[in-house]
Amino acid sequence: MKEIVIISGKGGTGKTVITASIAVLAKNKVMGDCDVDASNLYLLLHPEIKEKNDFYAGLIPNIDLEKCTNCGRWQEVCRFEAIKTIKSQTVIDMVSCEGCGLCALVCPVQAIQMKENHCGEWYISDTKYGPLVYARLGIAEENSGKLVTLVRQNAQTIAKKNDLKLIIVDGPPGIGCPLIATLSGANLAVVVTEPTLSGLHDLQRVIKVAQHFGVKTVVIINKYDINLENSSKIEDWCQKDNIPIIGKIHFDNIITEALVKGLPVVEYSDNTAAKEIKDIWQKIKTRVE
Repeated sequence: MKEIVIISGKGGTGKTVITASIAVLAKNKVMGDCDVDASNLYLLLHPEIKEKNDFYAGLIPNIDLEKCTNCGRWQEVCRFEAIKTIKSQTVIDMVSCEGCGLCALVCPVQAIQMKENHCGEWYISDTKYGPLVYARLGIAEENSGKLVTLVRQNAQTIAKKNDLKLIIVDGPPGIGCPLIATLSGANLAVVVTEPTLSGLHDLQRVIKVAQHFGVKTVVIINKYDINLENSSKIEDWCQKDNIPIIGKIHFDNIITEALVKGLPVVEYSDNTAAKEIKDIWQKIKTRVE
């Protein structure tokens, strides 16, 4: 069983567009969407949800207002200023609260209890392309790395149970905790970049993270013809650092049309960009077989 992760150093490079097309082209596989802060692969794969699960992480305070005496002790010890008195009633600002639990420790009447925080949901689903595991983290919630790990673990379980040989993961952008949770143990990282100065800078950062974890890395330059000078800079840097570029994709409005229709581009059209993605997939296959 092999695991391919499609990642990018920044958002908006076309990572999910390419992942969806690979999901169409690959056989005997399961898909996972590890961009849990902004999951959108499901918009192109149209899953039928088979299992819905709640995701809990961290602790949040819960006040028993019948016990509370409004003594003010909580306000004295809360360094995040998350506890306030409004209209003679103690309330907790959950945006400011860090869940440290000190308020529960100092309450003289045990009016506050720490409970598990419901952060989001994760799903096991079927698509016409194969099984898909994905998740949605709540707005401004934390512990996205833990949720990413949960998505990957369930994708691996499905692969083993159904004797599927490949896991295709749509990874998160950037280089933070969600990316690290996505990369560890993967067989190949496919980095999607674009020919901008920020695209090159973020490409360099994300490749360094992948190399730190010993994950083999290849590069795709998406929309490479919108700035040939920057595309050349990306190619020069990759050549200097021995990073294979396995494909360059033309800018094409057909891709936008496919997104509007909610379809992977290789299913919507057989134009130049679709053929380039198909060629990229053949090159990826040779590296994981």
